[in-house]
Amino acid sequence: MPETGVPVLRGLVLAGGASSRLGRDKAGVAYDGSTLLERAVALLGGLTAAVHVSVRDGQRDEPLRARFALVVDELDGCGPAAGLVAAHRLLPDSAWLVLACDMPQVTRSLLGRLVASRDPGRDATAFRSAADGLPEPLCAIYEPATLARFRALVEAGGDPSPRRWLGSQDIRLLDAPPARALDSINTPEELSRLGR
Repeated sequence: MPETGVPVLRGLVLAGGASSRLGRDKAGVAYDGSTLLERAVALLGGLTAAVHVSVRDGQRDEPLRARFALVVDELDGCGPAAGLVAAHRLLPDSAWLVLACDMPQVTRSLLGRLVASRDPGRDATAFRSAADGLPEPLCAIYEPATLARFRALVEAGGDPSPRRWLGSQDIRLLDAPPARALDSINTPEELSRLGR
């Protein structure tokens, strides 16, 4: 039960990418007995009030995605920002724990650490990237007011980069998790390193 006045935390799995560099749908890649999408939804399921999956309009009837509660992107050409904006449009009073479906090394304990460290009085809570020290935007908690401002920026044609946006906000920045824990799978080479 959330504290009085603290926005409800919901889960958002980003699964609307085109997967053009990988050459096949990331969401359907098998990993540890399930698909990457199924795994991400399960990880968020025990930590948030509900889980939604962000998809492009043309993906809403795809069998793997259609099994879940969907948030359909309404903006084109702005990457993960489309999912964040669509989630805020759907439930503007909610905070969102966002996880890209292509981060197979994220664990329940890592997400639990993020949730336990959440500071609703700040704009967001995120891990510091081990690669560049900047906030990792695709495994982070966004508070409602932050998403409202980001949505206004993106809808006005501003920079849709969640990473740059978080870098300019008042966020709780957590120490970087173990090396490679937040790595995403974008190419066949990266996938092969996982042995899949």
